Amino acid sequence: QVQLVESGGGLVQTGGSLRLSCAASGGTFRAYAMGWFRQAPGKAREFVAVIAWSGGLTSYADSVKGRFTISRDNAKKTVTLQMNSLKPEDTAVYYCAADPTGWNSGQYVYWGQGTQVTVSS
Repeated sequence: QVQLVESGGGLVQTGGSLRLSCAASGGTFRAYAMGWFRQAPGKAREFVAVIAWSGGLTSYADSVKGRFTISRDNAKKTVTLQMNSLKPEDTAVYYCAADPTGWNSGQYVYWGQGTQVTVSS
């Protein structure tokens, strides 16, 4: 069983930056792919970014590519999402999730509670 806790959300102006963190406890963190997802009001949850178990492979949604960077520290059991050049359309609740297969197979079985990101125009 893995517990995930996100932090770092908040209110920021357009063009600003935020750094989200996700701390894991329990389970074998180093074996899991870690993803970030987001859900805006009235919209379906969408994929944002993923990093493989080793940290050597990443993938991003087209909407955030070049602006967001995902990283992980297996020793500290944390995954981070650095968000730059934020836009109002980035406003959402952001969730981290763990995929025990080690890569982005879609089998995200562990989820955090989410952290709110609001970008004002």
